[in-house]
Amino acid sequence: MFSRQAIRSVRAAAPQRVLAMRATTAPVRSFAAAANAEVQPPVAVFGVDGTYATALYTAAAKSSTLDPTAKAIATLGALLQKDPKLAEILSAPTLVEADKKAIVDELTKQAGVQGPTIKNFLDTLAENNRLGLLGDVCEKFSTIISAVRGEVEMKVTSAQNLDNKTLSRLETAVAKSAYVGQGKKLKVTNEVNPDIVGGLIVEIGDRTIDLSVSSRIAKMNKLLTDSL
Repeated sequence: MFSRQAIRSVRAAAPQRVLAMRATTAPVRSFAAAANAEVQPPVAVFGVDGTYATALYTAAAKSSTLDPTAKAIATLGALLQKDPKLAEILSAPTLVEADKKAIVDELTKQAGVQGPTIKNFLDTLAENNRLGLLGDVCEKFSTIISAVRGEVEMKVTSAQNLDNKTLSRLETAVAKSAYVGQGKKLKVTNEVNPDIVGGLIVEIGDRTIDLSVSSRIAKMNKLLTDSL
């Protein structure tokens, strides 16, 4: 969990910092400039968050730290998901340099990895006022790492948590299908959404198989409406 002391210190000073914010913008530091331009990820990710994720991959590949970097980014991504207040703090427009330094130090500690790659990456987000993008960058970086490892992401959305046995059966069935290329590995995640009522929504790469009860109800309602 992100340090409560760090959260309190940022919140306590926030009201006074609106007036203290500088009218000028600090020089933008390019994380990609330190990376080897010849090292490119196996898959393209887009947007500003995708740019940072690509630069991080390039820097990690150049320094031969892909595995620990991937582990650290996964840890930070999970931290953001568990602590919604942290995402609000990272996106606060009232953060000053002292706040950013405290946040970067705490995030680096939480990431639990040695070496400068993650620290430099977080410093760059802070200096460019992009800490609020950290969650999105983590997702884009995960996409890149999955491609590097030959993984195909399969997200299974259900109304309730699925047990490991059910997920394993789904993984086995999909792995034998044409949805997964030869030599590829499935990376399975289960997301709970009570709104689908029942059934499953299976997303494999850019393909979606909607077997949810809510989808069936919507189709039935459409048929009934069209017949009137």
